[in-house]
Amino acid sequence: MASPRRTSLLCPGCRRLVSADEPACPHCGLKRPGAPWRAALGVFGPASRQLVPGLIAINITLYLLSLLLTPAGIGLAPSPFSFLSPDGRALYRLGATGVLPIAYEGRWWTLITASFLHGGLLHLFFNMAALWQLGPFVQQIFGTHRFVVLYVASGAAGFLLSYFAGIPFTIGASASLCGLIGAILYYGKSRGGFLGESVYRQATGWIVGLVLFGLLVPGINNWAHGGGLAAGLLAAFALGYEERNGEPAWLAPFGGVTAIGTLVVLVWATVRAFLPDVPAPF
Repeated sequence: MASPRRTSLLCPGCRRLVSADEPACPHCGLKRPGAPWRAALGVFGPASRQLVPGLIAINITLYLLSLLLTPAGIGLAPSPFSFLSPDGRALYRLGATGVLPIAYEGRWWTLITASFLHGGLLHLFFNMAALWQLGPFVQQIFGTHRFVVLYVASGAAGFLLSYFAGIPFTIGASASLCGLIGAILYYGKSRGGFLGESVYRQATGWIVGLVLFGLLVPGINNWAHGGGLAAGLLAAFALGYEERNGEPAWLAPFGGVTAIGTLVVLVWATVRAFLPDVPAPF
């Protein structure tokens, strides 16, 4: 009798070749790497290459939806900062945050959604370029699950601080990006050595640039930047990083719940934004 044919695949955890019927990956220890549901959730794997492009795709999609929601209010001024800027009512309905949405409407969930909205084409471009540069490096040193927690928590913490500081209306991925910079700062200082010192100096340079940018350019939410930076630093300290701490058993479920919960909130906010009974208060 012929033995059953064994097929091979790339482990969703470490992207190394394994047999599909292995009970656990011999390289990284991931349980049942050939299970069908592993392929469906591969974006959450520790070595996933789809996470950062996926985040960028979500931001672009929500930006396009914000333009479609109230097309008559699109900014077409020649200024690069206001060109193709969505109407404020569309951003409010999709989940912009601040004192107005939270204090007067109780929309606390906007602390999550605001990180995925942008006020213009240039705003979107610069933030996504920064995410493309920083994201893969942070994912490599912290792992996918820590990355997800760092990104979401830093954005929410930055906007929470700006809410308490009285910022009325705010959006953008900058708070989450500052959280990634905070995590890199912690990694460089904690790791030490030539590599650690190089990373630390580069992160410090980014922070100096952020401070100067916030002081020179009007309309920047410096409270969100500072809150995101501090949250990323503290979260990196609490979670550790792959090289030193590995991945504890609780981290994968925690990161998965964070990712899925964020997606659910974004889908719910988007569907709700197109309902006729959700007006903006301005």
